[in-house]
Amino acid sequence: MSKTISKGMFGLFFEDINYGLDGGLHAEMLENRSFDFLECHGHKSNYYQVEAPLYGWSAYPSASDIELTASKENPLNDVNPSHLVADVKKDGAGFTNKAYEGIFLKKGVGADISFYAKADKETSVFIKIFSEDGKELVSSDEIKVSSADWTKYTTELINNEDIKAGKFTVVMGNCGVISFDQFRAYPKDAVLGLFRKDLVELLKDLKPGFMRFPGGCVVEGNELTNRYQWKLTVGPSEERKANWNRWAVHGNDNDHGNKDMGDFPYYNQTLGIGYYEYFLLCEYLGCEPLPVQNVGLACQYQSDQLVESSSPEFNEFVQDALDLIEFANGDVSTKWGAVRAKMGHPESFNLKLIGIGNEQWETDKVDFFHRYDVFEKAIHDKYPEIKCCGSAGPDVTSDHYRDAWNHFSPKMKADPNYSYAVDEHYYVSDEWMYNNVHMYDAYDKHKKVFAGEYACHINPDRVPEKRNSFGAALAEAAFMTGLEKNCDVVLMASYAPLFARLKFTQWQPDLIWFDASSAYGSPSYYVQKIYSRFTGTELVDVDFNDLEKDRVYVTVSKDSEKMYIKVINAGNADVELNLAAISGYHKGASKIYKMEGDVDDCNSIEEPTKVSLVEEDAELGFNYISKPNTISVIVSDI
Repeated sequence: MSKTISKGMFGLFFEDINYGLDGGLHAEMLENRSFDFLECHGHKSNYYQVEAPLYGWSAYPSASDIELTASKENPLNDVNPSHLVADVKKDGAGFTNKAYEGIFLKKGVGADISFYAKADKETSVFIKIFSEDGKELVSSDEIKVSSADWTKYTTELINNEDIKAGKFTVVMGNCGVISFDQFRAYPKDAVLGLFRKDLVELLKDLKPGFMRFPGGCVVEGNELTNRYQWKLTVGPSEERKANWNRWAVHGNDNDHGNKDMGDFPYYNQTLGIGYYEYFLLCEYLGCEPLPVQNVGLACQYQSDQLVESSSPEFNEFVQDALDLIEFANGDVSTKWGAVRAKMGHPESFNLKLIGIGNEQWETDKVDFFHRYDVFEKAIHDKYPEIKCCGSAGPDVTSDHYRDAWNHFSPKMKADPNYSYAVDEHYYVSDEWMYNNVHMYDAYDKHKKVFAGEYACHINPDRVPEKRNSFGAALAEAAFMTGLEKNCDVVLMASYAPLFARLKFTQWQPDLIWFDASSAYGSPSYYVQKIYSRFTGTELVDVDFNDLEKDRVYVTVSKDSEKMYIKVINAGNADVELNLAAISGYHKGASKIYKMEGDVDDCNSIEEPTKVSLVEEDAELGFNYISKPNTISVIVSDI
């Protein structure tokens, strides 16, 4: 009997790492827009933060012309109380924002700007962008701030030329004291007014089946105080409490001793993109949302903090999961459904999946399995249709992994609804991937797997962006033939991490790389594209396993119209395939999508498609020659 392939089997895993959200997918161009950033310090079990309300902001043209201070007196709101007080001592003085590496706007795109301000006397305000050498590139119209109460102001910038590394500057036309808070600066082409266009286009082109968010370790936090709390991410963006990002202290613990401050101490989370916006993005991409919920544990790698599962506080974590489902799906008459409707989406988001814990494992002190049981029962008692995903821990080789399956396997056999799939993670070498193409062949069929985080890690001595080589992509493509062939066990799969901003990385390799103005998919991105776009609904039973001794891997699937034959040749010789051995294959006009290159080849800002997917028309017979170092998909009519 043929195997059915889960709809949307190949999807996305998104976490705010490598400045992938703020500074990346979130199209906001400014840093510390609410003057509430924290400077992050410390190492395992010893983290602390220092308020840094003026991080990213500096006087223009000099500190002698304007005095900038931070205040919490008479704030815009009590959630993010810090704001900027500017004592303007010279007409034409102001302040600038670091904006990561400056403002980049393509000709004609323009930007929508807003801010809150108050002043004791009428003050003229202009939003300007200057070049690195001080030339004015664009200016808003005059904005007159005259109220002593907080008032929102909006304006726009229309640029007639490309802007590169521009300095975002707020200029006052006259002297006086004026207060500012909650700046916003979005390109006019931002998708849904929120998301960076080129990055969203790369995601949409993948046609992902699902998106797992918001993590990853961000879900847990390095301590429970900075875990991701979804209820703090909904409602007006001005009233979302800024949070420090656990990746700000990544690397502070190492083999050479602990350090107090890392390379990215100001990596914060504005929460300008929260759960509502994640759901909107999934809707836009046409994929299923898969939110992951904290189970009362901080990151087990970085902290021993937990909420005892017998405590009343633990019940709050369970209730958060129930309330999230109500926020996503509940009728507008419910508490959280009404919040969603007020934000602009009265219709249900039709949430079907939820993750219980991120990368948790059982220990003498951590009763993860009990925690999962409590969450699962509470969710299914109220929402039996929701599919819960468990966790097999941080790897697939340790006792954590074996303990997890010893727990989940018998319960899934007795009740398939107990866990829709168990989340497995593996960041491994190319040799491991080639050697484990068939790892899921031996899984009992009642076990269901979500390969939630995986990637091939090679080239450790290279600069971060050069570790995404075609050699790594070849190994991933070969391994993924095993995922597709075992589609009755593996229900979902997603590469990790998704994004990395050049010069701002904490983890590599990554699927998509970008800088302030450009973006490109790695060779691994195109492998994901092959599987997400060219996989059918039914596996075709073929046996080309004898070719694997030459490192050639084949998998075949079909839907009602097309057949998809994937051929990965990671060997060093031409190999001939007898396509007549494939039931239902018809010779004739076909399309071939192919990747090829040297194993050390990488994509880059300068050569974004050096290794990418090339389409060609072909008239095929029953024999196909696969060349070394190629990944091909033959698409033919049924």
